Amino acid sequence: MAPDEPMTKNYRMLAAAAAQAIYTWDARSSTYSQVYERLRSWWDVLPDGSNPLTVLAQEFQATGVTAASFASLEGMDAYRTAAISTAACDAQLAQFQQNPPPWQGLHVCTFTLKVAEHQKGGTNTYTTPVSVMVNCPPAANAPADRCVMVGFYASAGRIVY
Repeated sequence: MAPDEPMTKNYRMLAAAAAQAIYTWDARSSTYSQVYERLRSWWDVLPDGSNPLTVLAQEFQATGVTAASFASLEGMDAYRTAAISTAACDAQLAQFQQNPPPWQGLHVCTFTLKVAEHQKGGTNTYTTPVSVMVNCPPAANAPADRCVMVGFYASAGRIVY
């Protein structure tokens, strides 16, 4: 488990914490590698390989953070925070109803986040969607005592509505 990852069977709680973690970083105290690794520690690779780390890397870059951009942000004392504006999970999502998950215990939540990017020159605020997939008991491939994040989508074309 990641140090800031909640240990819970409540998929909504874990998905919300993951959504905020995906869009939160601090270039004043972390390197790009540290930010990526923190998020990587939340991502539980499924035994069938359906959620490879290449997807994590692609979706992380879709949040607007790359190694090159992060290097320039370090010099601007930049950091980013995120707060949840809206949330919809499982049956509240039309795509979830049309294409139910392949096993019981797999959940999807889509959040609209209010993101604030702070740097020496000021603050830029915007809203953005992110979808988070969480695997919970009774799924055979989930830990017995908690839920785990098995994916997220930040790319516009992949958000679940």
